[in-house]
Amino acid sequence: MRLNSFLKLTPEYRDYVWGGDRLRPGHHPTAEAWVVWEGDRIEGGELAGKTLGEAASQFGIELLGSRVYARTQGRFPLLVKLLDCAQWLSLQVHPNDKQAVELEGAGQFGKTEAWHILDAQPNSKLIAGLKPGTSADVLADAIRNGTVEGLSQYVSVAPGDTVFMPAGTLHALGPGLLVYEVQQSSDLTFRVYDWGRPQTATRRLHIEKSIQVTRPDFTSTVLPMPNCGDGTSDELIRCDYFTLELLSASSHSIELDTKNETFHAVTVIEGEARLQAGDEDVELEKFQTALIPASVGRYQLFPLEKCKALKASG
Repeated sequence: MRLNSFLKLTPEYRDYVWGGDRLRPGHHPTAEAWVVWEGDRIEGGELAGKTLGEAASQFGIELLGSRVYARTQGRFPLLVKLLDCAQWLSLQVHPNDKQAVELEGAGQFGKTEAWHILDAQPNSKLIAGLKPGTSADVLADAIRNGTVEGLSQYVSVAPGDTVFMPAGTLHALGPGLLVYEVQQSSDLTFRVYDWGRPQTATRRLHIEKSIQVTRPDFTSTVLPMPNCGDGTSDELIRCDYFTLELLSASSHSIELDTKNETFHAVTVIEGEARLQAGDEDVELEKFQTALIPASVGRYQLFPLEKCKALKASG
């Protein structure tokens, strides 16, 4: 079986209470579309029906790239989501790699993530860390007493903003936001506070684990949209786990290269685009994603109309 040049993925959806109707009209509430995930199915080609995780295990370094494979030994390392926030998400925190194993068991990844704001209603806000000077003892008391929201640092955001969220940062997305999120391949979330919503079997608070994981000194900075040209690639975030870039094209193509070091995951966020490598290509509409295996090397993005896309790599 041959590894396709481009792997088009079918997203999976999550229907949480805070979701809206922008990701899947007619299905309310739809909170999240998991557009790049080891459980997503591949569309078309010889790998049709296989999950991305199965393909990563089968093709290893050819799909993941030399740099990523050395770190994950065959597991696909990232999860990319689109989030439609009609209400406040829970105030929450994620563990780092060491804490994930200690608290949840062997084989768990931590969860460092980044957000790119796709759309925002006027005066939209999110929570990104705690007010300066908050001590660990004060934080612990507030988490146990259900008053931690009063210590939280609110930040205004607009379309095009990017926020880096290291593991250990208390955070929450607010109403009116449509967000692209790239993160480690982990769904470990410790809920600290849920705005008075009743706890259920699948939606509990994690008080003591949150206290162990939350860093009172962590806050995050909002990075504004770069001045994008035509046919350009602008780096938004780079960390130990992923790099996120904004691709902008209206009449000029963009030359891209995996260098056999890492896969690329390209999600169109405005307009339409065509990816081409040799005699193989794939067309992507808004919010569609293709996974480019590391073995592809050089390829091009052509705008079918003025387009923007986000490219995540490991």
